[in-house]
Amino acid sequence: MAQRISKSQHAKMKNPIIQFFKFIYLNIRILKIVAGGHGGTRN
Repeated sequence: MAQRISKSQHAKMKNPIIQFFKFIYLNIRILKIVAGGHGGTRN
């Protein structure tokens, strides 16, 4: 079962740059949701 990950997927998981962009992308999405939910009444 452990060998089901393909080599390209394994490389992506190890790549810190892709991990970093994923992290930033998720943070931006969360911030947009939070800002839209809480800051929407101030505009």
